[in-house]
Amino acid sequence: MPRYAQLVMGPAGSGKSTYCSTLVQHAETLNRSVQVVNLDPAAEHFNYPVLADIRELIQVDDVMEDDSLRFGPNGGLVFCMEYFANNFDWLEDTLGHMEDDYILFDCPGQIELYTHLPVMKQLVDQLQQWEFRVCGVFLVDSQFMVESFKFISA
Repeated sequence: MPRYAQLVMGPAGSGKSTYCSTLVQHAETLNRSVQVVNLDPAAEHFNYPVLADIRELIQVDDVMEDDSLRFGPNGGLVFCMEYFANNFDWLEDTLGHMEDDYILFDCPGQIELYTHLPVMKQLVDQLQQWEFRVCGVFLVDSQFMVESFKFISA
């Protein structure tokens, strides 16, 4: 039976976690199960239960506090995501035993993770190898829809 994955992407504050929470609630009303994996190592709290949380593997705060690394917030996030890409077995341990067929991946909002790093492409490739059908959902704040220059820049 095929399994499905949604990568929920968008700028910080665009409503990615709210979207995930709403889909989980909607699925529950239909007696369906949708699971969420948090991929934001800087996330603080969720309004939904998480199947897996990247912060169990690595946290931005720990990376930033490591004196040997000397990273700020963005560098710390990049380091965390590269570490994640080198440790996909952590994710496979969780997903390999799942009977649920629909997984949402709540992704970080920093654009450089998508434009400067191959991590998200590697994740998609890996999910496809694990026989997931993958799609991306890109969210923007509704205020960006009002003016064309804001919409294009989003």
